[in-house]
Amino acid sequence: MNDSRTTVIFGATGGIGSQLVRQLSAKGETVVLAARGRERLETFSAELGGVAFETVDATNFSAVDDFVKRTKAEHGRLDGIVNCVGSILLKAAHQTSEEEWRNTLAANLDSAFATVRAGAKAMRADGGSIVLMASAAARVGLPNHEAIAAAKAGVIGLGRSAAATYASKGIRVNIVAPGLVDTPMAAEITGNPLMLKASAAMHPLGRIGQPAEIATVISWLLSDESSWVTGQVIGIDGGLSSVRAKAAV
Repeated sequence: MNDSRTTVIFGATGGIGSQLVRQLSAKGETVVLAARGRERLETFSAELGGVAFETVDATNFSAVDDFVKRTKAEHGRLDGIVNCVGSILLKAAHQTSEEEWRNTLAANLDSAFATVRAGAKAMRADGGSIVLMASAAARVGLPNHEAIAAAKAGVIGLGRSAAATYASKGIRVNIVAPGLVDTPMAAEITGNPLMLKASAAMHPLGRIGQPAEIATVISWLLSDESSWVTGQVIGIDGGLSSVRAKAAV
């Protein structure tokens, strides 16, 4: 049996997912990577010295179930599951096509539900920690965020309900809700100087976030240090969802 903590990370090659993998690996924990792109997984695994990985579509419920079940069997334990899969769509409702709406729900909400579903099956005997990814847009009204805000609000509802359902089994479910983070997914925004400046100004701390800042909180939620924390939505957003800043005096 594997003696180190074992965590599955969906979306492991993304900006936040890859930072989380590096942080957990640096602590000597066992990390199993999952993402859709095999080439990126192979490159990232090689960079880390041969970390286990598998190509998985996180919106495919049976594929997620099989992968999580197989991972636990191979490693003898499963302590944590994180869903870092997602997308960004900045369009008003009247500009959003049905296909864009469905794709946004699938990438963000379907993948989160598949993660919880598989994690609950695998962790019912021994407990564990599940971490989902929401957004500040689900907590405060932002223009042109209708689809992504709805999907991420669904993730929050899912996470809180699952936390209540599985608490008696020792399964903790928490949600992180970042503001805009400097990741490849956000490149369309961060690569435009005017959009980046406007986005930074929306956050009371005056800048966008870095992937490592989100990963650090997720790492804590996976650890025993947060063993009395469940059903929480943790905003890592520079104050965007809760603070209205004024000039310093």
